[in-house]
Amino acid sequence: MTDRTLIYSAGLFRGLAAGLISVLAAVYLAKRGFPADEIGAVLSAGMAGVAAGTVYGTFWADRVGRRRSMVGLALLGGVAGLVLAWAPNTLTLVYASFFGMLNTQGTDRGAVQALETAILPSTAEPGERTRVYAWYNALQDIGGALGALAAALPQLLRDGFEIPEMRAYSAVIVFYGMLLIVAALLYSRLSTAAQPSHSGPLALSAQTRGPIRTFAWLSALDAFGGGFIGAALIAYFFYERFGVSESSLALMFVAGRTMTVLSHFAAAWLASRIGLVNTMVFTHIPSSLLLLTIPLTGSFEPAAVLFVLREGLSEMDVPTRQSYLMAIVKEHERAYAAGISQLARAAGRVTAPAIAGVAMANAALWIPIAVGATLKIVYDVLLWRAFNSIRPPEETESKRP
Repeated sequence: MTDRTLIYSAGLFRGLAAGLISVLAAVYLAKRGFPADEIGAVLSAGMAGVAAGTVYGTFWADRVGRRRSMVGLALLGGVAGLVLAWAPNTLTLVYASFFGMLNTQGTDRGAVQALETAILPSTAEPGERTRVYAWYNALQDIGGALGALAAALPQLLRDGFEIPEMRAYSAVIVFYGMLLIVAALLYSRLSTAAQPSHSGPLALSAQTRGPIRTFAWLSALDAFGGGFIGAALIAYFFYERFGVSESSLALMFVAGRTMTVLSHFAAAWLASRIGLVNTMVFTHIPSSLLLLTIPLTGSFEPAAVLFVLREGLSEMDVPTRQSYLMAIVKEHERAYAAGISQLARAAGRVTAPAIAGVAMANAALWIPIAVGATLKIVYDVLLWRAFNSIRPPEETESKRP
């Protein structure tokens, strides 16, 4: 298999794992009797682990070797999944979540993805770059949709096969860990072409240093807002507010992931007509407005419809953002730029779930949704103001006579 095919395949498995754990994590911990504030602490530990892993990926992965690093990071996640299935107390859960880089945001946005983002442009021509990222993210989201569907497995094992509920949950968490181990095996087959010629992270050139710093700060703001509305917390909101079953949650997230998959290809098409920055901003703002309407509903069905519609817009900025960042930096700066951006996002997500957990436990379930959506709208406005005038090369060339 080519490097692109291996990355696509591993991304599918990682998406499956992320979709599964994002729906089940908070519900699983709640069923085990952990209160909302401790659940938030476990989820935040995972985000802190993602940040720590991204620090490694940014500053040391190229020196150690991308292939070796990607294998090691995936294995850590897989082993941690096995520990999570039987962790006896909150402290053990926090350690496993941190070292396993537990990502409950619905999609995998960690250190491994930053390295994949840096590798993929070298597998395609500039004009194909956004489409390559569209396929990459679409496959991850297909995995996410299948993972969300698999979140119904505990209920199926409990009701259909009369397996004790917590044993059924433990089995599915073990399955999550095995998915990441499969991804590690795929990374072990990457060619030497995936490894850069330099032996460590490079400083950004004077031309790109300012824009990348601004991009990173804005990415941190976006991720901080996203930390309030990660899939695990959204699932917990629906579970507590409407009392819905795991199977209903799974079907809702499957529908949402399906919309997201289609949206990536729509994003590539739209970007070729109105530009990457405009596509990022003018699809992201409506998605946040839709999210704000969910707490206003009185029953599960209309709330679920609004959620699915929101998912059709919320990640159109992902392939366009990746393509844009890789386009405005030089080729030898890509791994470093991707790592800095991903690190900013990981850092932005660290504290938000814990704050959201406290707000849900002591104030109201809807507060994290309102905060997260508002922060994302602020991010979109600032992004457009900062980058509307900075065009990637293919957009500049297309305007030449």
